[in-house]
Amino acid sequence: QVQLVESGGGLVQPGGSLRLSCRASGNIWKIDAMSWYRQAPGKERELVALITSAGTTNYTDSVKGRFTVSRDNAKNTMYLQMYNLEPEDSAVYYCNAPILDKRGWMYNTWGQGTQVTVSS
Repeated sequence: QVQLVESGGGLVQPGGSLRLSCRASGNIWKIDAMSWYRQAPGKERELVALITSAGTTNYTDSVKGRFTVSRDNAKNTMYLQMYNLEPEDSAVYYCNAPILDKRGWMYNTWGQGTQVTVSS
């Protein structure tokens, strides 16, 4: 069994910063690209940022220059550093990764989500 657990969400004022973490655990053999998604009330889930196992990154246009995704492969952990947060960034943030376990089974794994609220 493999799982992803997010942490680091909370309430922050506009212009503030937060750092999210996503840690993978379980019988892991390999994790390829890891992604952050978010979903605001009444909206579809959207891809925010992606990072490959080699460290190549990609971002949705609305967060470019404000968010930075990184990962520590030794710790099976991905991070999302968010700066200059805007009310429009408020959402539940989810991490996602296809995880290959040691038995050779691939799981498209989602975390439980962490709430980010940007409000004065």
